[in-house]
Amino acid sequence: MRMRPARPSRQTKPVLMSEASNPAVDAIEEEAQRRKPAKAVGPIMKLAPFVGRYKPMIAAAIFSLILATLSTLAFPMAGGRLVDMLRSEHVSETGHFINQYFLALILVALVLGVASASRFYFVSWIGERVVADLRNAVYAHVLKLSPSFFEITRTGEVLSRLTADTTLIKTVVGSSASIALRNVFLFIGAAFMMVYTSPHLSGLVLLAIPMIVLPLVIFGRWVRRLSRASQDRLADTSAFGSESLNAIQTVQAFTHEELDRKFFFNTVERSFDTARSRIVARSVLTALVFFLGLTSVVGVLWFGMRDVMAGEMTGGLLAQFILYALFAAGSLAALSEVWGDVQMAAGATERLIELISTEPDIAAPAHPIALPVPARGAIAFDNITFSYPTRPHAAALHNFSLRVAPGETVAIVGPSGAGKSTVFQLLLRFYDPQAGHVSLDGVNVAAADPVDVRRRLAVVPQETVVFGMTIGENIRYGRPGASDDEVRAAAVAARIDDFICSLPLGYDTQVGERGVTLSGGQRQRIAIARAILRDAPVLLLDEATSALDAESETLVQAALEGLMQGRTTLVIAHRLATVLKADRIIVMEEGRIVASGTHDELMKQGGLYSRLARLQFTGDILGGETQSVALH
Repeated sequence: MRMRPARPSRQTKPVLMSEASNPAVDAIEEEAQRRKPAKAVGPIMKLAPFVGRYKPMIAAAIFSLILATLSTLAFPMAGGRLVDMLRSEHVSETGHFINQYFLALILVALVLGVASASRFYFVSWIGERVVADLRNAVYAHVLKLSPSFFEITRTGEVLSRLTADTTLIKTVVGSSASIALRNVFLFIGAAFMMVYTSPHLSGLVLLAIPMIVLPLVIFGRWVRRLSRASQDRLADTSAFGSESLNAIQTVQAFTHEELDRKFFFNTVERSFDTARSRIVARSVLTALVFFLGLTSVVGVLWFGMRDVMAGEMTGGLLAQFILYALFAAGSLAALSEVWGDVQMAAGATERLIELISTEPDIAAPAHPIALPVPARGAIAFDNITFSYPTRPHAAALHNFSLRVAPGETVAIVGPSGAGKSTVFQLLLRFYDPQAGHVSLDGVNVAAADPVDVRRRLAVVPQETVVFGMTIGENIRYGRPGASDDEVRAAAVAARIDDFICSLPLGYDTQVGERGVTLSGGQRQRIAIARAILRDAPVLLLDEATSALDAESETLVQAALEGLMQGRTTLVIAHRLATVLKADRIIVMEEGRIVASGTHDELMKQGGLYSRLARLQFTGDILGGETQSVALH
């Protein structure tokens, strides 16, 4: 039997222009663009610990930036000198020099190309690496958060931060940071060379910059705001269309086609109106860019030509100055565009750091008490009072006390909402009680490391969880270091080996997301095999056979009985067969124990257990055999 290790999920990669569009990536990027920007960019500095890990790459990126900037700035100076040489009276004598000059420029172009490629590689590498580290840090931290966190925070919101927010940060730390740094260096270099070339013309440009940049920034914000609104309208259209098409039978059954068509039409029209406003804004912005940019160039040329005619500067210097001015203006325009991305990324960083800063309600104490070895499986609940964080005024358990001896099987029954599952939640230390304490082998679980406590527990939950991996990997989830033979032995004990071996790939069969290719009974038997493989001293069964047919239930019940031998077992009993075989039955109502004893003792006492049993009998006790359905 060959089993593949669990495959890590692949990280989303940026879509290249030459690649086909990936709908999943597009959706993430669209969601990222709809995120609200931060009012300040200070939160970006909180990424410093992640970026600072890669100082050699940062140094290489900065060196490449400086080299690329110097190479770029060499071209206007070379161009100015060539113009002056061409106007020189001794131009015929400089032919050999010009050849060498152009060869040197080709070499500078080569240096520029290599430096630009290096800059792109190093900065992009840093961006991808930082985002990967950030995603890992956030995910690792979220795994440690208590279930109480997920009671008030939607899982979708957490996943959105892991995808949409990290996508924004990748855009800034990688692509936008590269553009911003390149243009900052280029602007500083170009401004210095402008002043060096002509202080007089530099002063004129300095006066013109605010008149050019201010309108562009204002209109740029308008365009970005309309772009986000357009994306929101498009999202509304997609959401409604998806919802109605996924429920097409309901739409047609209630003859709602015409109303939905009108609603969709109105949504599309609103999307079009917003897009039209965005197009108008972009058109105005484009006109301003061309008009203000070209007007500033014409103005500088005008004054520059007057200086050339007055003999105050050469034509070559004027050409050199104009090129430097264009470099500086282009850099400022690029920086104004990047600023919006930086604000968006600052907001994304703020949300991610907020998530990382969230402290789990359940954490290991600074000096945890070690659980005794070997494990015995003794359990004690002493005067427990507990309310869930989202329902602080509704106690799930009231002064609840229960002691379970090592190797004892205790069934817990009662109506829905009686607090049965809460007992499991507290023993697993997903929550801490407001009063009282829970002990495992004589150690208060709040004083022990939660990981050590949970290692001694094997759980078969009511809602079976099967992961999107192979059958073998799902079973091995109970004990990752188990051998193939041990995995198969657990499957045999759970009465699912025959089914697995009938599949073409056997234990290597992929089960799909949430085990969608398996039936409910098959998923439950995989969960039972996982618990069998864990081989823990305490077994927690929450309706472990609810999804099985009668024949499978009989087989699995036999497997569970073998598994329970020598183990402490707590059973939330929904099947009378389990109740009959338990050493003790605990009857709960409204968070309290209202009765305790064997099946026969509780039936004689009457009360809640007797009433529930009668309600769920399909027949009476005939011929020594009990016909029953689930006890809820």
